[in-house]
Amino acid sequence: MKKAHAILLTLFLVVAVRVDAQANNPLKLLHTTPLPDLKGDLDHFAFDLNGNRLFVTAEVHKTVEVFDLKTGERIHSITGFGTPHEILFRPDSNTLIVADGGADSGCKLVDGKNYQIIDNIKLPPGVDSAEYNPVTKEYYVENRGPDPSANTHMISIIDAVNFKHTGDMTLPGRRSEAMAIDRAGKKMYVNLTDEVGVVDLPTRQLIARWPVPDAHVQNAMALDEPNHRLFIATRNPPKLFVFNTDTGQVVLDLPCVGVNDDMTFDTKRKRLYITGDGATSVFQQRDANQYEHIVDVPTGSAPRLRSMCPN
Repeated sequence: MKKAHAILLTLFLVVAVRVDAQANNPLKLLHTTPLPDLKGDLDHFAFDLNGNRLFVTAEVHKTVEVFDLKTGERIHSITGFGTPHEILFRPDSNTLIVADGGADSGCKLVDGKNYQIIDNIKLPPGVDSAEYNPVTKEYYVENRGPDPSANTHMISIIDAVNFKHTGDMTLPGRRSEAMAIDRAGKKMYVNLTDEVGVVDLPTRQLIARWPVPDAHVQNAMALDEPNHRLFIATRNPPKLFVFNTDTGQVVLDLPCVGVNDDMTFDTKRKRLYITGDGATSVFQQRDANQYEHIVDVPTGSAPRLRSMCPN
């Protein structure tokens, strides 16, 4: 984790341009907001598009920062967190669910009007990554489980509508750094220690395990369901792996940005964005088995841009 005395929050718009050897960068810088009082990394993003708000977890600063999407201006700093990581905005209830890995490890419910924490679900230590299932309206939150010494970890299931803890799944390995859920809401792919796990969500059972060859520390994941492809990025070495979800086999691997932490697949433009240490790697999908590295777009040397959501 990097620490800095000044952090720049950089907002990008994905520009729909034809990509060829002479193309400009596929990301356009829109606005930069100086944040001289913030220390440490910004972690993950959530958007309120109707309210023109961007929510950003500042894990070291122990806050959730709120920005105006149009102007980039910071409009509020929500306190009361230990180590905020993943964040979910629920537009129907105007609430935020924040996965907090601090001393009071769990999920906190925040009122989107007055920015007050209104409820808390206590979970085992080590809360970090999370994934929302829009079909079942469940939030899957990773943690270390009841036995921190075990070579297993837990995915806790939160009913996001009623904000209730409804169950848990125990998985192999000490953590899940990223998850992706299919459109039917029935299958979840999970980055385990040195492999990809496939979970049947109705039964909450692990049904497949796919090794990641010669790589460790998977920190990002995205799914291209129509083409039956799963993307993961590893830190050691810094690589993009493309899996065939029908066979569980790797069809391609390519170098990408180091210390990667998040990934987004833009289904409209067939582009993959991997955020990492000081840059975002951009890949163009030519077909299900062919991907071209377009550019590494600088995002600043002090923090790393953890999340991105294409327009």
